[in-house]
Amino acid sequence: MMKRLDLRGQSLSTRELLDILPRAEVSVDDAAQIVAPILEGVRERGAAHIREVSAKLDGIAPEHLRVPAQELDRALAGLDPLVRAGLEEAIVRVRKVHAAQRPQDFTVELSAGAVVRQRWIPVTRVGLYVPGGLAVYPSSVVMNVVAAQEAGVKQLAVTSPPQRDNGGLPHPTILAACKLLGVDEVYAVGGAQAIGMFAYGARGSEPQDGTWLCEPVNVITGPGNVFVAAAKRVVQGVVGIDAEAGPTEIAILADDTAQVDHVVYDLVSQAEHDPNAGSVLVTSSPELAQEVAERIVEVAGATKHSDRVGIALGGPQSAIVLVDDLEKGLAVVDAYGAEHLEIQTRDASQWADRVSSAGAIFVGPYSPVSLGDYMAGSNHVLPTGGCAAFTSGLGVHSFVKAVQVIEYSREGLEELSSKIVALSNAEDLPAHGEAVAARFVQ
Repeated sequence: MMKRLDLRGQSLSTRELLDILPRAEVSVDDAAQIVAPILEGVRERGAAHIREVSAKLDGIAPEHLRVPAQELDRALAGLDPLVRAGLEEAIVRVRKVHAAQRPQDFTVELSAGAVVRQRWIPVTRVGLYVPGGLAVYPSSVVMNVVAAQEAGVKQLAVTSPPQRDNGGLPHPTILAACKLLGVDEVYAVGGAQAIGMFAYGARGSEPQDGTWLCEPVNVITGPGNVFVAAAKRVVQGVVGIDAEAGPTEIAILADDTAQVDHVVYDLVSQAEHDPNAGSVLVTSSPELAQEVAERIVEVAGATKHSDRVGIALGGPQSAIVLVDDLEKGLAVVDAYGAEHLEIQTRDASQWADRVSSAGAIFVGPYSPVSLGDYMAGSNHVLPTGGCAAFTSGLGVHSFVKAVQVIEYSREGLEELSSKIVALSNAEDLPAHGEAVAARFVQ
């Protein structure tokens, strides 16, 4: 089911590893050409275009694009008590972790009368996208909303695709999660049209929409399919985005101490998300590789979404990678830069501390990715497709901006004036120096 990639006896550069490691074959560039007209239509025609695209792609044009307040109340009232308890526990744990992420302001006095301060200021308004395709993700509501709330964002809007089976509303569990978190601005809009609505705002087209269905936001976050990722790429610069989230992925670095079933079930659980999901085992143990290859056929065939799982595990994005030792394995997982990286080895914490590229690292046999998906307290909105090499997962930092405040006295500026004039002349920008010198003309 899973292909083998034997790297034993080879010393490969990062570039060579990037060329041969498994990765989903998804073209955001191609998708960007498809979504561009949708985005332009939303910018020009607002809610009318959203309804047309929703009717075509979602099979329903919701009467209420903004979910009425009573529907949020109804969804929470009808929520399974055990699911509610799970969401409430997740909210508590995620809130504790994200409260600790808040960056601190600072003040530096460089000399008498020369002070630079840095303030962290939350953005004013954010748009949070929650997928609604092959699965239902109330946990993504928690991850996006709590991070924004702990950052101090005052205006939060959530959107999720309309469901034909739910009368054009998003899934009721998603609505219930929004209500639990105190979010009352919720939209039944999905795909690229949702990203356009958040980026440009959207004029109303029906009386229930009002003059403006939705005001534009400053930052858009949340995972989605390739068309959502492409739309986020197109609007980046108009708004901030968290990342171009691609298909989900897991890498497991394991040695001969790893439990076969732990590895197998974790690989299968990630493949359950999407036929394009990537599941990669990197191991120094040929015996573990063989046992996983045999056992995963049985486990994948017995799970509820076996068809989807089988496609994902058998696709080009999934593989069992054999390496000479854990040092070589570490180089492989660093080059891969997995969204989720599990370390199932001896001295797992020590190996985890040496990883340089991963969205989140799950250490030891009792820290599966499923824990992080729901209630470890960490955030499960993470960089994919190798982007962990240069970017972070979602957090408080995604919703704040650093602003430096410069406050110098006359004496503080005068002390530097001749040096500023010299540098401005060296750059052939003499007016810069003149702007300083003018303050000291008698």
